[in-house]
Amino acid sequence: MDGWDTDKFEALIEEATVDAYTEDEHLTGLFALLEERLALPFTTTVLGFEVTVRGVGLTPGSRIVALCTRSRGRQSIGILELPLPSPAPEGAEWIEAYRHWAG
Repeated sequence: MDGWDTDKFEALIEEATVDAYTEDEHLTGLFALLEERLALPFTTTVLGFEVTVRGVGLTPGSRIVALCTRSRGRQSIGILELPLPSPAPEGAEWIEAYRHWAG
């Protein structure tokens, strides 16, 4: 994201994980703030198709996913793989912070 550096992402991660001790708790903290602060819905393009991101979810396999729709179809796409539109929606810095945390 324009104007963002590692220190800013680290500050977001610290905010989300301040009371977390395990990796699962860190993930849950990041998910909670992402879910709270990401402006939804927004549209983006995945594999050449426009999709609408209507929400985010946390899978049993400890992965944050975007809940996407296109026409009648629904698909969960890993946030790490989700291309962001330009301009990015409000709160997209939380997606980038999660990506930074996930390495």
